[in-house]
Parts: sequence; structure tokens; C-alpha cells
Amino acid sequence: MKKLLSILLIAFSMQGFTQTAPVQHHTHFELGSGLNFAFNDSAYLFKISGMVQPYMSFEQLTDQDAEYFFNARRTYFNISGTAVKEKVDFFIQMDYSQPNALLDAWIRYRPIERLSITFGQKQTIGNNREMMIMEDRLQFPGRSILSTTFSNSGREFGVYADYTFGTNILIIPQVGFTSGDGKNSFGEDSRDIDVGGFKYAARIDIYPLGAFSQGNTNLVADLAHEETPKLVVGGAASFNDGASEPVGEGHGEFILFNQIGEAQQPDYRQVYGDLLVKFKGFSFLGEYVVATATNLEGTYIEPTGTDLLLPTNISQYLALGSGYNLQLGYTTRSGFGLDLRYSNVKPEFEENLNSIVQEQDAWTVGLVKYFKGNDLKVQGTIGSVSQGMDTDLLVGQLMIQAIF
Repeated sequence: MKKLLSILLIAFSMQGFTQTAPVQHHTHFELGSGLNFAFNDSAYLFKISGMVQPYMSFEQLTDQDAEYFFNARRTYFNISGTAVKEKVDFFIQMDYSQPNALLDAWIRYRPIERLSITFGQKQTIGNNREMMIMEDRLQFPGRSILSTTFSNSGREFGVYADYTFGTNILIIPQVGFTSGDGKNSFGEDSRDIDVGGFKYAARIDIYPLGAFSQGNTNLVADLAHEETPKLVVGGAASFNDGASEPVGEGHGEFILFNQIGEAQQPDYRQVYGDLLVKFKGFSFLGEYVVATATNLEGTYIEPTGTDLLLPTNISQYLALGSGYNLQLGYTTRSGFGLDLRYSNVKPEFEENLNSIVQEQDAWTVGLVKYFKGNDLKVQGTIGSVSQGMDTDLLVGQLMIQAIF
């Protein structure tokens, strides 16, 4: 009996030594980092975050009274998560300042190191660099006239893939295959089908001097004060097979026809080039775009096949032309920043007075104070946009941003 009791006592003692440690769960909140949950020893991560931008502005046309605006420019709410072992993460983001709130909804899979495949709605890789930067990380309260002329939200539903080559010199090619109808491409309900074919996009980014500092990549301003010069040179191109919205981010806004009355949509092409440089608080962003159309032969405005579409008239349906955008900024280590921007856009057919793209140039000067990096800041800008016929639009803006 004593021997049996001794064996049982030893067995229970050994069980205490071999018992696995309890699984750890953590929660954490910080301004700018959101509410973070880590489960199963950080094998599964979940985050709740958002952003608000209280905003006031005025606009004044030449020789007219000013108009004033008070609103929330953007009110974002987002959730994201990562399954570390499964190499999967997701992101969902809404903007409750807009009638169609959904901005981003995607799932990303990383089958091997440096390769990612994303499915869902996100910022497309076929636009200029400013359109690929999230709205809470912009250098100014709003995007340039280059971005707003040739893009809407910059989001599209589809499949995206990218791969990173190199260590000291980084080369990142990206491809995208999307609906060609922008965000929420299914329309008001699932019965509202797409118009036209798909959109194909590609981008390549080259970092000849190595990657930017951590957290400084998807910003225009140099908040990290890069100790050595860093730059990224990029180029992007897209082909929208059958567009029915001025910049290919929607569908059904116009329908054109062939000679027998069937729908025949023009193809829409965009080519971008951009450069972003950062060094010791200074930053420079340069961008250029050319947008053209093709597949116009035998296209008619009416289904009767009697009103032929003239080549110059396509600029009344699609945003055709070119433009450039230049941004220069400096941010001190104490968080004060001065930013300058000049942009210009020109139509492809200047003789068509009804062209969607009209010649414009715009300048903006901004002052900003960063209180906690880009997470909490106060920003004021003043600028002017030419309206043609010696008429300019003077715009002043004051915005506070808080990311939680």
C-alpha cells in the first residue's frame, strides 16, 4: 500500500512539472495605434481603430463673396486582423462622412516571404503615388488637382499581387486585375451588374538607396528625418477595357453604341510616373500623368447609328489629358511643418470647350503642427485654383486630425 501511494505521489508531482504554460492574451490601446487584442500568444491579432478630421474652410471666387463650410471632412472606422501562422490578414474601413461608407474590404495572403496576394476592394496600384497614400497620411487636407481630375476614390475591387526583390536596392513590381468599375462595383444591389470589361494595371517601384525608415514609407512628409537620402521612383499603367464613367471608377454614367445599336464602350488608358525623395525632414514629391482613349472606331452617340462620335468628342465622356503635381515640404524635429504644392492639368483636345478636363493650375501653402507624429495634428492651408477666363477660386482650410 505504501509503495502504491508513493507511485501515485510521484505521478502527480511529474504531472505538475510537465503541465503546459497557460495561453497568454493581451490588450493594448494607444492614440494612433488603436485598440489591439492579441490572442493565443500573439498567434492571432485583432485591431479596432479610426480617424476623425473636424474641418472648416472658405471658398471665394474672384469678385464674389466667400462661402464657409464646417463639417467632418473624414470620419473613418476600421477593423483589421492577422492570423500569423496562417499568413492571412484582413482590413475593413468605412468613411461615415460619405453616403457610400465602405472604402476598403480585403483579405491578403502571404504564401512565401516577400510575396503577397490581395483579394477585395482597396486602393489600386494603377494610380499616382498620392492616390495610393491613405487619406490620414496625406501632406495636405485634400489631394492635388491631378489626383482629383483623373481619379475618384482610387479604390477598385479585384485581385492584386506584389513581390519585393533585393535588400540594399529594393524593386517591387505589382499587378492588379479589377472590375474596372471602381469601388462598390456591384452598385446599389447585386442585380446592378458591371458595364464593359476588366481593368488591368501594373506598377513598379524602385528604391535605389534602400527602404525608408519604418513607418515613413506611406507618408509624403519626412517625419522620421531620414539620416541618409532616400527615394522611390515609380511608374504605373492601366488599361480599362470598356469604360462607362469619366475616370473608370463607376459604371453606366454614359453608354455609347455601335452601328446596330449594341453597347460599345471606349477603352481608357492611364500612364503615371512619380518620384518621392526624403532627407533630414525635407520631402519632395513629383508626379506626371497622361490619360488617353482608344477603341473609338465605329462608335455612335445614339443607338440608331446615325450620330457618329467624333474623335475629339470622346473628351466629353472620359477624362483625357495630362497633368503634373509638385510638392515640397520640411518638417522640424519638434513637429512644425511647412508645405508647398503646385499642380497643373491640361485637356487632350483644347479646342473642345465641353471637355471634362479643362486647363487648370493650382497652388497651395500649408502650415502644420504634429503633436504625436501623424496621429494628432493641426493643419492650415491657403491656396488658389484657376477657373479660366481670369477667374480664380481662393480656398482656405483648417483641419484637426486625430487617429485613435
